[in-house]
Amino acid sequence: MSALTARCVGLLVAAVVLLGVGFRFAYPELTLLGAAAGTAVGYAVMTAAWRPRLEVTRSADPDRVARGEPAAMTLTVRNAGRLRAASLVAEDRCGDRRVPVPLLRLRPGRDTTVRYEVPTARRGVVPVGPLRVTRRDPLGLVALARPYGGTVPVWVHPRVHPLNAVPTGAGRSLDGRVDKVPHGSITFDSLREYVVGDELRRVHWRTSARVGELMVRENVDTSLPRIVVLLDNRAGAHPQRLDGVAESFESACEAAASVLVAAYREGLPVVLLLVAPEPAGTPAAGDDAAAHGPLDRLAAAGLADDGDLQPAATRLRRERLGDTLVFLTGPGGRDDLGTVGALRAAYPSLVVGVFGAAEPAPSGAAGLVVIDAADGAAFAAEWDGVRRW
Repeated sequence: MSALTARCVGLLVAAVVLLGVGFRFAYPELTLLGAAAGTAVGYAVMTAAWRPRLEVTRSADPDRVARGEPAAMTLTVRNAGRLRAASLVAEDRCGDRRVPVPLLRLRPGRDTTVRYEVPTARRGVVPVGPLRVTRRDPLGLVALARPYGGTVPVWVHPRVHPLNAVPTGAGRSLDGRVDKVPHGSITFDSLREYVVGDELRRVHWRTSARVGELMVRENVDTSLPRIVVLLDNRAGAHPQRLDGVAESFESACEAAASVLVAAYREGLPVVLLLVAPEPAGTPAAGDDAAAHGPLDRLAAAGLADDGDLQPAATRLRRERLGDTLVFLTGPGGRDDLGTVGALRAAYPSLVVGVFGAAEPAPSGAAGLVVIDAADGAAFAAEWDGVRRW
């Protein structure tokens, strides 16, 4: 991106006027001055157009943090050219702010390193980069800016509050029985190719003889309690804003992260769903969604202007993704408790967290366990006191 300074524009206008007057009225002195002004502009453009060879590397330490925890970015810029030292003006993008990077007299083969803090006061994905390098001519007539290096994201996860109690849910066997169980039973699920390290007692010899290669049985724990966390990311469910931030949604994200981490620590399967579809470009919407965990999805989650709870409820009823359903919403989602309560036939344990409501929900509304909480910490405290799983 190039920009002509006001000085350059004035010099161009003067060059045109001097050349026109000099040729029109045969004043060689004016013609000479106009030619000199035009030459200066041409020299400035050629000087600013020189592209320095810079190698930019960056690393985040760490690249995933909880909200409020420290994170730093280390940026290294190396002059890969061989001709001359580079005197440049550079700045690195870090979220919404710009960080100056000193590149004065960077000699060929040398590098400079800058380390700065990444803001983590808010949950989200902080994009860092690219480095913006501006090249100016000595006369200050032309400034040409170019990007160097890529963008590295820093994932700021919601705060996690410890939960002492995790619902055991109900186990479902393949024969249709439903039992309250803390642990499950092992059932055959599928076959896969043998890999080094598999136990030979798991080899399915009949299938191996038929296909000509070793096939191994894959088992699944069909009655292991499964938890489904449904996060309400509709803008209408979180109408209140403070400095443009829906604090009730931030609290719901903290509660979701707390349930997810507690389930992982107990070794329980857990699924994270959002009411409104996640837009393209988020970790859950892209082809590489499997490379990102649910905490990354929570970091990237945002409020959607449109969305309906009914499609999510229909999917939950049809697929029966778990035994315990945890629905986390804001003040605007209290009218949908009946829709959630209708899922009780598919999910024996139903827990609803309502954040930021002015008045508590009626006790036992729609047959649900309702937790009214001001924030994620209050939700964790109330969660540990609930025993109606």
